[in-house]
Amino acid sequence: MHQVEQHVVLLVVGIELKIYSMKRLVFTYLALIICLGGYGQYNKGVVLETILKTDTTSIGQKIVYPDFTNDEVSIVKVIIPPGKSTGWHKHVFPVFAYMLQGTLTVEVENHKMLQFPANTSFSEVINTLHNGINNGKEDVILIAFFMGEKGKPLSVH
Repeated sequence: MHQVEQHVVLLVVGIELKIYSMKRLVFTYLALIICLGGYGQYNKGVVLETILKTDTTSIGQKIVYPDFTNDEVSIVKVIIPPGKSTGWHKHVFPVFAYMLQGTLTVEVENHKMLQFPANTSFSEVINTLHNGINNGKEDVILIAFFMGEKGKPLSVH
């Protein structure tokens, strides 16, 4: 090869290497952003702890958000005294709960019993009759997140 041809080949190889290195650098940078993105949104020292991440309810139903005209989120503190229950009801939209105190027993219409102790979370059943019961000696206290619609009840009997 002549010296000019060698120079052109080396230049092309150098450009290809630079492009390859640049792609690798960009890919590495994007991977870091994706991996650390959830954690980089807050100041150092702030801890994000996932409490619940699911796409199904506590009995395995697929969670589907209704297409409401007037979406409304309600966050409600629920207190069930010992020996009491919510009464049979159902939700027509997704509801999520975090247990603060006690153990909640949920009886589902097929007589299946579910237990949710303090410091756990769950996705409530949708369009399925259920009854929340406090069989313990202390109040059951939970925070419920209702993904509902303005002017509509949180549950139906």
